[in-house]
Amino acid sequence: MSENDHEAGRLGDGTRAVRAGLPDPVKNEPPLPGPVFAAHFHLPGDVEGPYTYGRDTNPTWTLLERAIGELESPGEDVHTVVFASGMAAISAVLLSQARTGDTVVLPDDGYQALPLLREQLQDYGILVRTAPTGDDAQLAVLDGARLLWIETPSNPGLDVCDVRRLADAARAGGTLVAVDNTLATPLGQRPLELGADFSVASGTKGLTGHGDLLLGYVVCRDPELAARVRRWRKIIGAVPGPMEAWLAHRSLSTIQLRAQRQWANALAVAEALADRAEVTGLRYPGLPSDPSHKTAARQMRGFGSVVSFALADRDRAERFMAALHLVEDATSFGGVRSTAERRGRWGGDAVPEGFIRFSAGAEDTQDLVADVLRALDSVGASG
Repeated sequence: MSENDHEAGRLGDGTRAVRAGLPDPVKNEPPLPGPVFAAHFHLPGDVEGPYTYGRDTNPTWTLLERAIGELESPGEDVHTVVFASGMAAISAVLLSQARTGDTVVLPDDGYQALPLLREQLQDYGILVRTAPTGDDAQLAVLDGARLLWIETPSNPGLDVCDVRRLADAARAGGTLVAVDNTLATPLGQRPLELGADFSVASGTKGLTGHGDLLLGYVVCRDPELAARVRRWRKIIGAVPGPMEAWLAHRSLSTIQLRAQRQWANALAVAEALADRAEVTGLRYPGLPSDPSHKTAARQMRGFGSVVSFALADRDRAERFMAALHLVEDATSFGGVRSTAERRGRWGGDAVPEGFIRFSAGAEDTQDLVADVLRALDSVGASG
């Protein structure tokens, strides 16, 4: 990207997204070079230069990492490390920064793979404390911790915590802060600006938005922290393929267009569900009536694509899912096609049997809302 383009903090989200990470233009070359498939690179003589071996670096990663950094922290020099999946990125931060005898604070209502990681941390002799996301409850167990892991909005319950408040308290005690930014995406929330040391996400979801690749990333300002994360990637080998990295970069250019429609659809679905007596436990941070709305409105620039709610029981939830025409029954979220699932089918989440996690896609709003209401009506008629 050129010197002028690098002043990205002054550009709008859409402008930034379509240009993020692009190299300087070269006559007769494509704006976004194709994926570089190489296990090794020519390396005569002494080891020098940016590209040596495919587990360490790749030109396709370089452009993608630059693009993600420009979205997560516009106008700043940050360090981005991409991974083969979101869990690879999460694991890299926790396992590269914590040592035997350290204390790590996790949310007890976060992504369902976190308990597996908690077990691994404990096996390494790391003390793990947990607390809910809501009401900034992690503050009560923060004392003496090496690292605080925040997930806001939480998945799947959509609670929100005050990132800046938690980060200020953590910094006062010498605790590092990592924020899982998957649900919000860089357009919806910028954790580094709120005081976090790491912004971490699954790029599989809203960042790339097409349900066709697995990807994770870590962004931080501190080069030493980034070096530890990068070293962990080298040791574990959890690297993305060049094709996945290229697809991800190509998809970034539409993130604003996708997110705007998805967020509008999510709010419309939530507003429609709020009027239904059979729906309980409705959560969406963008609803003024949501318990987390005030906190979310202070720190988020968009409220995400995910809505959660519950129907009376498993049977009604499953019949609702089966009655949907425009919504795919799938476990991911953040895609251009709406998805939903009865979350309790996996186990591991403290949710009722009729709990639904709904991810609004980019369909026409009136069509999506009509489909959801028709499916609810059919469950009521057959119940």
